[in-house]
Parts: sequence; structure tokens; C-alpha cells
Amino acid sequence: MTDTSAQLDTLLAENRRFPPTPEFSAAANAQPGIYADGEHSQAFWADQARKLDWIQPWSSVLEWQEPHAKWFVGGKLNAAANCLDRHVAGGKGGRTALIWEGEPGDQRILTYRQLADEVGKAANALRGLGVSKGDRVAIYMPLIPEAAVAMLACARIGAVHSVVFGGFSAESLRDRINDAQAVALITADGGYRRGGVVPLKQFADEALADCPSIRSVLVVRRHADGESIGSAAMQQGRDHWWHEALAGQPAGADAEPMDSEDMLFILYTSGTTGKPKGIVHTTGGYLTQAAATTRYVFDLKDEDVFWCTADIGWVTGHSYVVYGPLAIGATVVMYEGAPDWPERDRFWSLIAKHGVTVFYTAPTAIRAFMKWGTDHPARHDLSRLRLLGSVGEPINPEAWMWYREHIGGKRCPIVDTWWQTETGGIMITPLPGITATKPGSCTIPFPGITPELVDNEGNVMQKGGGFLTLTQPWPGMLRTIYGDDERYRQTYWSRFPGRYFAGDGAKLDEDGYWWVLGRVDDVLNVAGHRIGTMEVESALVDHPAVAEAAVVGKAHELKGQALSAFVTLKDGREPSDQLKLELREHVAKKIGAIARPDDVIFSADLPKTRSGKIMRRLLKDIAEGRALGDTTTLADPKVVAALKDKYEELEG
Repeated sequence: MTDTSAQLDTLLAENRRFPPTPEFSAAANAQPGIYADGEHSQAFWADQARKLDWIQPWSSVLEWQEPHAKWFVGGKLNAAANCLDRHVAGGKGGRTALIWEGEPGDQRILTYRQLADEVGKAANALRGLGVSKGDRVAIYMPLIPEAAVAMLACARIGAVHSVVFGGFSAESLRDRINDAQAVALITADGGYRRGGVVPLKQFADEALADCPSIRSVLVVRRHADGESIGSAAMQQGRDHWWHEALAGQPAGADAEPMDSEDMLFILYTSGTTGKPKGIVHTTGGYLTQAAATTRYVFDLKDEDVFWCTADIGWVTGHSYVVYGPLAIGATVVMYEGAPDWPERDRFWSLIAKHGVTVFYTAPTAIRAFMKWGTDHPARHDLSRLRLLGSVGEPINPEAWMWYREHIGGKRCPIVDTWWQTETGGIMITPLPGITATKPGSCTIPFPGITPELVDNEGNVMQKGGGFLTLTQPWPGMLRTIYGDDERYRQTYWSRFPGRYFAGDGAKLDEDGYWWVLGRVDDVLNVAGHRIGTMEVESALVDHPAVAEAAVVGKAHELKGQALSAFVTLKDGREPSDQLKLELREHVAKKIGAIARPDDVIFSADLPKTRSGKIMRRLLKDIAEGRALGDTTTLADPKVVAALKDKYEELEG
């Protein structure tokens, strides 16, 4: 096996098992027969699709011409109508849809009827600005109710939304707008983060200086009293205040009939080429999988209060804050701010205050909670919690056990879920009333999902470490990369012909349980976010002092991985602590704070093969303080020793 696959040999040994209680199993939405149903995947997914409202029925469940799938062919529906109208029409308009709390403590509660009215007004406002079916609309927002309203308003009129995480830089926003050729942007004057204001409109204006496709901008006033919280200079003719644009609009807005395969959204994720990939998701299949997984994985009942802590800028927020929960009529909590503001018990305070029963968060957060200690959750009543979830990256067994004991009171099942931006919805997961869990394992495939483990040559493995592939299409799968179908083929279907592979390594144990071991390519997972090294390296080289850069991940107890940047300066430039800070901030400005390197290490050269390829494995060894291994293939083995010395000096 290659060096890449050798990383998969770091295997967990975990024998603890936690079966569901008989009481939980008896009342669970998913009963054991669901797995037998899932063996007939097309019939299973058709049954799930029938739980949605269709304007026109489909003629066939699946058309598959590798690597392109069409699900529920010929069917027509509208995602916003499925998330709102059918609940109102069914007598559930008074049910709470969103419980929102801002970081400063302001609150709003929206019923399904109220949310439907807001979406209708926003849909009419967008139509009034000339936005129509098929147009792309960029959304760059804090986590406020208007963010969900904006997504659903786009879906209602058939516009394709492209949500850009509010923590990304102006340049990242610009690149995504231009790639999608968006005609409108929905943003806010600002958002709150750890007591400060993120000036989103100011960043948006920087981006829009080079976005010729944008015709209109809608700007939400974040502050409850109507005052602007950020610098929000409005450009005449282009910019419109959200509240003014919606004022006087009727709440009723026709829902555009969408073909099952019409685009619902584009969501950009990092790629190894340095150019973000616009992942395309369509309407019928995506909504079917988002709704089905929400129903069965989180076991949501009418009385539940569900909190997924993800921002809507990530796919987790798309699928499990907006589309999945609202499609099944759930009550959803949204919180704008950080988990440690103003105190480290903010999450537990919110769970107690709003009566959260099902809680879904990332291992990054769980590790931070562990570091902060047990006193913070112990101060709050978490007794209403009945189910916990984990998402974004593999969770180590110690964090899993801490989560179970100190948050779940040793009574809550934990659903550790594996999926990706590209898969649209959860793929491998326990079903909480059926599956005996193991700390650190995402357990077994969701019904209708067909993963297989293969070795480096593509041979199927029954157990051990290898590559996680998928052998059959699934409804929520990406359809292509926007504007670049060849890149879609090459990225996901070329490594193992006939199989989908997006770069995750995994282990299968003797019980057939899956253990995802992380990325096996150069896309790093930092605090649950996938970051392409090429993007960070390109940002570093953009600085006038830098000649060359290589970025690797090193283990980090809170973030999972942290970025270490190895930098070669141009002649005449001297290393300094000030330059290190400057480079870190330069990366943050270029592509966002999440990509800011933890370490910047200067070197006269980088370790390379004789052909000039940077030896990332050795850089990772240096960053993590391990033995260097064989350096005989390097053009100058002394470089590695010098780098190692520098790193140890830095750490000391």
C-alpha cells in the first residue's frame, strides 16, 4: 500500500458497547425491519419520497448512468412548500418552527405560519428585484432567522442559493459569487461573535467591487431596535434594506413547481487545486434523504426540541437546521454566537432554557467542553436531553464517553454520523432505537446506503483499514461540480472506477462497524471544516515576502487538526516574529480566519524528492514531533534535520 494508505494503519481498539434501552427501542421511529427494507434501496427511497408532497408524481425512481444519477424522474415538487405550506395546511401552523437566540441574548420564536409568511414576503421581494427560476443568489449572513428565510425564499421561487459562511473573507465571497455568476446577494449589516461585530456588509462591499454579475443586494439590519450594528453604506439602485423590501409584500407567494432534478443549491467546499468546488444538489432526492435521515437518525417526535449547532454556511446547517427538520415539521433551535460567550456554559444554559431534547454538535466543540471541565454543564438542568449526536469529523472514544456521561447523564444514546457535503445527508450512523453503539464508531450504513471498504488497488476488504467507497447511487448525492463536470468525474470517480470516493480512510471491525479515520489526501479537517492545503499555500505565496510554502496538518486536542505552514522567503527578506504574525493574518484575510495557520516555520528550503515534489509526510512528521523515517530520496536530507531543529526550538 502507498504512504497515503499507510496512515490508515493507526487503528482504534474499542470493546465497549452500549445497546439501546428497551424503552427507547419500543418508541423509536426506526424499527428493525427498516434494514430489510433498505436492502431494496430503490423501493426504500421511493417510500421515503412519498412522505413528501409532490405536485406531479415521478415516472421512474432512478436513472443511473455512471457517474450521473437522476432520482424520481419526472416528478415535480417545491422544497419550501414541503418545509412550510403542508404543515400549515395540515393544521400545524401554530407549532413552533424556530427558536432563535442571538449572542447578546435577544430572542425570537417563529411558528410555521409566521415562518411561511416571512418566506412568502421575501420570495415576492426577490421576484420584485427580477430574480427568477434558475438564477443564483448568494447568501452571506450571520446565523439569524432571516438566513433560513432567505434560503427558503430562493427555493420557493426556484432560484438556486449559494450560502457562503459568514466567517469567510471578502475574497472568498467574491470567488464564490463569480463562479456561480450570482445575480443577487443577501447579507446583513453585521453579526455578533464573541462580543464583537463582524462587519458583513463592509466585507460584502469589498467583494462586490469585482462581481459584475450582481444586480441587487438585500441587507438585513441585525439589531433588534432597527439600528445598524456595522458600517453599511448603501449603494443607490443596487442595495436595498431587507425590512423595506419586504414591507407591503403579500405573505402569499406561488411556489414554483420544480423538477426533481432542478438545482436547489450550490455549496462550495475546498478543493486540492486551490479553486473551491461548487457542489450541486438538486431538489427531490436531496430533500428525500434530508427528511428521512432527520426522522430516523434523530428520532424526532412532535414534542422534541432539536438543536443542531452548525452554521447554515455548512452543509450540516443546510440539511439539519433548515431542510431536514422543517420538512418533517420539527421545532429547531438556532443560536448565533460562540459556545464560550459570555461564559463557557452558554450551550448548557441554552439547552436548559429552551428545553432541548436532541442535541447535535461537533467533536471540536466536545473537546473544548472537555478542556473547560465538568463544572459548566453541571450547573444546568440537562435532564430533558434524550439523544445526542456528533458530526463533522471522527470523534475519539474519550470524547464520546465524556459526552455520554457529562452531557447525556449516561442515559442518552449517541448517534455518531459520517457524511459529507457531497453526500447531502447522513450515510453511516447508528439508528438510536436499534443499534448498539461503540465509542468512536459511526457503526453501520443508513438503510439504502452501500459503502464498501477497498484497499489501494480497489479490492474489497471485509475488515481492517482501507478506503471508504460507495458502490450505488443515493438520493442526496451531488450531481456535479458547478460548471465543471470533468472535475466532478476526476475528483470522485477516477480513483476507484465504478465507485464513489471522496478521500476518507476507514476501518471495518469484526462486527462490521465502520470507523472513519479521516482524510487521506491533502484536504485537512480543521475544527470540522475541510480546508485545501493548496488554498492556504496560495494565500501565503500571495504575500510579497514569500517564495514558497507548504501546509500540513498536525494533531490538535481541540480542533482535530491545526495548520502548520513551512515558508521559504524571497532573497533579502528576513524571518521575524512580526512576519509570522503578518503571514497568519494575511491568510485570514485572503481566505478566512478558519484557515489561519497555528504555526509558521521559516526555512531556507523545503524537503523535496529529486523530481521537486514536496515531501508532505516528512513535514507532518516534523510538525507532530515524530521520527523522520527514510530521507534518502530527498534532494538535500539536511533540510529536514534543520527544519526539525527549528520546530523543536519553536515548541521549546
